[in-house]
Amino acid sequence: MELGKVIAYNLKKLRTERSLTLGQLSRQSGISKAMLSDIEKGGSNPTINTLWKIANGLHVPYTKLMDEIQQEATIIRKSEPTVQMGEAEHYRVSCYFGSTPVRNFELFYAELDAQSSSTSISHSEKAQKYIYMIQGELLLQTNTGDHVLTEGDALTLDSSIGHTYVNRTDALIKFMVINFYPTTL
Repeated sequence: MELGKVIAYNLKKLRTERSLTLGQLSRQSGISKAMLSDIEKGGSNPTINTLWKIANGLHVPYTKLMDEIQQEATIIRKSEPTVQMGEAEHYRVSCYFGSTPVRNFELFYAELDAQSSSTSISHSEKAQKYIYMIQGELLLQTNTGDHVLTEGDALTLDSSIGHTYVNRTDALIKFMVINFYPTTL
């Protein structure tokens, strides 16, 4: 199923399960009522940060908005995940595994173009973020300090801490991100 339709279906389902109006969710998420309505109708391709704000407003993991029914054993081929763009399109992520009732994490492959950055809004409280560098050098700026990661390095941080991914090099960088939810959100 097309990602926009999956997001539209899940957003409406999650919002109505919580008995929230579009206006209430707008106040909780910081996303306009018109934008939420457009997303619910499948008429918008929301950015990563927009989806994070909606997920935080609904108090669910990010990938709950992209959940599809999964089989017992699932192989995800490199060409299958839908690439999502950051606001400026120089940051791209692909979700390989989303959280489910039996899986309390999300696994993303991420790329950041040369000489660029992408600011990520803080995520759910109690959630943890794990980053593993595949290629290049990443500067991760956080409210609590800066961290440099190179190929093979890994880092974990509290997901509620605001952070910015920075590529100061002249080459594309690649990394994996796992968002772990220790309790049901």
